[in-house]
Amino acid sequence: MERDYHLLIGGELHAGAASFDVINPATERAFARCPKADAAQLDAAVAAAQRAFGGWAATPVGGRADKILEIAAALEARADEFAALLTAEQGKPLDQAVKEVRGSAFVLRTFAAMRLEPRVLREDGAVRVIEHRTPLGVVAAITPWNFPLMLLVNKVGPALVSGNTLVCKPAPTTPLTTCLFGELCRDILPAGVINVVCDENELGRAITAHPGIAKIAFTGSTATGKKVLAGTADTLKRVTLELGGNDAAIVLDDVDPTAVAGKVFEGAMRNAGQICVAIKRAYVPEPMYDAFCDELARLAREMVVDDGANQGAQIGPVQNRQQYEKVSALIAASKEHGTVIAGGEPLDRPGYFIAPTIVRDIADDAALVREEQFGPVLPVLKYDDVDALIERVNGTDYGLGGTVWGRDLERACDVASRVTSGTVWINQLVAIDPRIPFRGLKQSGLGTEMGLEGLEEYTQAQVIHAMPLNL
Repeated sequence: MERDYHLLIGGELHAGAASFDVINPATERAFARCPKADAAQLDAAVAAAQRAFGGWAATPVGGRADKILEIAAALEARADEFAALLTAEQGKPLDQAVKEVRGSAFVLRTFAAMRLEPRVLREDGAVRVIEHRTPLGVVAAITPWNFPLMLLVNKVGPALVSGNTLVCKPAPTTPLTTCLFGELCRDILPAGVINVVCDENELGRAITAHPGIAKIAFTGSTATGKKVLAGTADTLKRVTLELGGNDAAIVLDDVDPTAVAGKVFEGAMRNAGQICVAIKRAYVPEPMYDAFCDELARLAREMVVDDGANQGAQIGPVQNRQQYEKVSALIAASKEHGTVIAGGEPLDRPGYFIAPTIVRDIADDAALVREEQFGPVLPVLKYDDVDALIERVNGTDYGLGGTVWGRDLERACDVASRVTSGTVWINQLVAIDPRIPFRGLKQSGLGTEMGLEGLEEYTQAQVIHAMPLNL
């Protein structure tokens, strides 16, 4: 895996003004250097995207779609290479990394097939009113470290097919798959259509305030999302924010607790719990509470926690030291407010490994319940009355996702409709589909990603009113 990585600016590969280490979270050791852009290189990337915009926007949508399909095919052809790099910098098990790469190709193909056709808003004899969708210009795609490739293509796909150009800035702890993706795109797209700049979080303010950028597409924490939004105020950029969540699993009293516990465990621990819509807290009826907790604890103890590059690894490390320390502190605090029945300690070896942790008998006001832990730890709470439970579930600043588990589908749907989250899944886990719009409520975000509604976020509506000239 030893090789050089580069910024991509105007179709050319560039060294950074400096460079920084990229750490493998399974070893805590640097395995590569990443080029670091300065403000001048950011300006050059934006200028390159501006120069490319006119020609790309004028390219028929079918031609743009063909290029996106080429990128998807090239990504799949190099799936093993991308997956190995993804595991090295992010930490997830290799089989999960392969799924992310192949899923990213699927996302690109899905957006390549989408079209925003003109809409006739009024047509009554002499008057015809049509709404067209036009591209915005340069889009800055700012992506996080939990799904570095998937969350990048969630922005690249709609931006490209709608005729925009991009400047992509990955998280500083997982920048290399984005650099590699930029190299792949360089061989397919016209120069400047996609540009890649990396930093150690110094360029955020310059990007959000840059007058040459028309839209910010950001995925990350709520705290950082607020800074992004504030930074766009002077230029009134279009903004899409996909932010944090504190997603609840509501288990109804008509299910098999052992079977559903397995699903809830998977929904909480996939990618070491580092998913915005992972199950962050589970609510279980009092009569089945003990059996449910016992099954969660059994599953936690049986999980293979290891370097994602090793065969058989089921849960990898937490991605970076800062997050590792945050999750460890939440677990330590939870011991004063609940009972740890599995895990509860970092593993005594190199790497940011935390054993899958289950905490029962914990209060609603504990930090582990109120905050988004974003790690392999799940608080389990009991309830007696569904109506009272809904108030507890909704008593958070977040509103991204959630799940309801029940045999009576009509009843489960009724409960789901009362949860104040942008998406609620019933009897399924994280069933995100690029054809279906995804959005957050409250402090979980602004705007829409995916689906035709998400594609519209990368365009400006233009309404044309026409009537004959009668003079």
